[in-house]
Amino acid sequence: MPLPEDAPARITLAVNPAAHAGLGDRRGSEAAAVLRSRGAAVTELRRGSAPELAAAVAGALQDSDAVVAVGGDGVVNLVANVLAGTDVPLGVVPAGTGNDIARLLGVPLGSVPGAVEVLLAALEAGPRRLDLGRIEWAGGQRHYVAVASAGFDARVNERANAWRWPRGRAKYVLAVLRELAAFKPIPFELAVDGAARSRRAMLVSVANGPSLGGGMRVAPAARADDGVLDLLVVGPLSVPAFLAVFPRVFRGTQVGHPAVELSTVRSVRLCAPGLVVYADGERVASGAVDISVVPRALAVLAAPAADLAVRPGGRAG
Repeated sequence: MPLPEDAPARITLAVNPAAHAGLGDRRGSEAAAVLRSRGAAVTELRRGSAPELAAAVAGALQDSDAVVAVGGDGVVNLVANVLAGTDVPLGVVPAGTGNDIARLLGVPLGSVPGAVEVLLAALEAGPRRLDLGRIEWAGGQRHYVAVASAGFDARVNERANAWRWPRGRAKYVLAVLRELAAFKPIPFELAVDGAARSRRAMLVSVANGPSLGGGMRVAPAARADDGVLDLLVVGPLSVPAFLAVFPRVFRGTQVGHPAVELSTVRSVRLCAPGLVVYADGERVASGAVDISVVPRALAVLAAPAADLAVRPGGRAG
């Protein structure tokens, strides 16, 4: 619901001060100052660990018109998990390496005032709702906003997350090249909407949004409010063939390649030897997982031009 005209917006900032070598802390302070200059009542939350920050956000919901995550996709994912199923909307001030969720919401990546402008305009107009992916495993469950991946991408994330340099997309590309030298296709056992499939694959991604890894468009047709997920399976490729396909992923033009399978699904079970699953750039689980879509689970503050709309004719059916 739009806010009453005479009521100041109550904004809670959930800040990851360590994001991008301290950029999160600086952008959190700048966002608070800009919001206050626009008349908002701002509460800043900074905590020493992810569980502490999640608990602080949960405690602030009753007094918040919106919760804004300041940092990378990891802290956005943390806040989204707290807000899932509530009417309190999620906003983003990007300050991370990948910022794929900010891209999904149409938030400017390099301008805190620009990001705040999107947040306030969306809050005035009223939040939109998008779907979430849900990952369930023997030890628990977690939601994600953008993409969950297993196989090559998860191995690359394991490697890239251990490096302090380089930053941004360059780190991901370098990790790809380093991992590729030793990577072998993985024998996956899948259950796609209940139907069993066996696939040797380089990569399996289950996408709610189109991109991961700082703008790699693994599922270029994915929409976050259509009631389905986009399943990407990349079959076995030689190193030269993979290197030929890889640059196309940044542009989303890998669709149609004979090794690339794309389909829309509502649920996927993933099993493979040594399986590790990443979602929104964070390590989520190891071992077999069940992934499903949770329609309209999250209220968000998105730019009007952000393409969350169902395609003409719909796909959820």
